[in-house]
Amino acid sequence: MQEDKIYEYAVIRLVPKVEREEFFNIGLVMFSKKEKFIRMEFYLCPDKFRLMHSKLDYDDVIQNLESFRKIADGDPQGGPIALMDIPERFRWLTAVRSSAVQTSRPHPGKSKDLEKTFGKLFEELVK
Repeated sequence: MQEDKIYEYAVIRLVPKVEREEFFNIGLVMFSKKEKFIRMEFYLCPDKFRLMHSKLDYDDVIQNLESFRKIADGDPQGGPIALMDIPERFRWLTAVRSSAVQTSRPHPGKSKDLEKTFGKLFEELVK
């Protein structure tokens, strides 16, 4: 019998006007310390982005999200934070910040298949 794997995840949000605290979900980051697993994906619909009437630049937001991905993946192009171990990278990505790209608080869970659970959460919370 396959054992449950403990994980944490956080929803990545776009906050077009930080002072208004309005947001919509654009991604997910998930990690499991024991499994040495971390995954980050995002989807930012250009049409939905335009509806927000924000001064944000779409390409700048995408670049910011790509930086998040490089850090999650441990890509050296992500800078010194990307070189940290997986739990430290996850904690940095989910730290409270006042910027256009933010994350929810981390939520715990258990899963027999982390990839399948990631896909399910991504579909439910982001797409």
